[in-house]
Amino acid sequence: MKTVQHLVPNRDGWQLALTQTWDEAALRRDSRPVLIVPGYGMNSFIFGYHPRGTSLEGALAKGGLEVWRVDLRAQGQSRSVGGGDVYGLADLAITDLGAAIDAVLDRTNTAGTTAAIIGASLGGSLMFGHAAAVAHHKIGTMVSVGAPVRWVKIHPLLRAAFGSPRLVGLVRFRGSRQLAGALLPLVLKHTPWLLSVYMNPEHVDTSALTELVRTVEDPNRHVNREIAEWIRSSELVIRGTTVSQALASLRTPLLCVVAKADGIVPPETAAFPYHAIGSTDRTLLEVGSETLKLAHADMFISNHAHERVFAPVRDWLLER
Repeated sequence: MKTVQHLVPNRDGWQLALTQTWDEAALRRDSRPVLIVPGYGMNSFIFGYHPRGTSLEGALAKGGLEVWRVDLRAQGQSRSVGGGDVYGLADLAITDLGAAIDAVLDRTNTAGTTAAIIGASLGGSLMFGHAAAVAHHKIGTMVSVGAPVRWVKIHPLLRAAFGSPRLVGLVRFRGSRQLAGALLPLVLKHTPWLLSVYMNPEHVDTSALTELVRTVEDPNRHVNREIAEWIRSSELVIRGTTVSQALASLRTPLLCVVAKADGIVPPETAAFPYHAIGSTDRTLLEVGSETLKLAHADMFISNHAHERVFAPVRDWLLER
């Protein structure tokens, strides 16, 4: 497979990092380019890595798709060229995602004139926010993976963590990756059940923790405040647009992926876009069961991610 790195200006003080991957022999040039958007407190590294086997990026590329993953501002390999830390969800959803989509369509090896977006967790929320707030968006198909729009149900721990918009908006986070690297081995050894809302260690190769924590980023306090307000009201609002209401007017095909044991974005919340969107081309993919408990991160890093998530997503995209 071929991989090319790109830096793209977002016209707001940042150069966004884009990684382009494709298999020259397998590439379906009549397909849309696929852009993967990371979620909260993370970068795009995890989409190009799996502790045991092919990554999501690799699985899609081997299937004939051209795959892009983006680091939005302050994520991964993105660079500040005068941009600061005062930004919010709308800046990410409209400015950054818009710049990334334009760059993908300008540089793609395919004939696609619109992009397929895979939004992971908050990345899916940004995807929906972009489609709702941008009148002539260039999203041809959407895949949401554990993505909230309206908080139909929320885990008590998450509600407590974001209980005060004012407080979370004051706290600056530094060293999250190093902290995660230090704490995760201790939690896995002594209290692995604490991780169950996010991932189930019995389904993940935890010997690769050093690599897995490379996807961790410091959360932004201004985004934290907006998330707290969103959780309090239950509604995501992007520049005056209530996204849950705007979904009814969207006709873009949607694959909605929901993990049945997800504690970060409970199934009732993750499935909301499927029920709310106005598209007649919509599919709900529920992964996991009572005996195979798959949580939020398990959809990308578990031993079962390949057959339960990567393959169905690939096949759904290739059909469109």
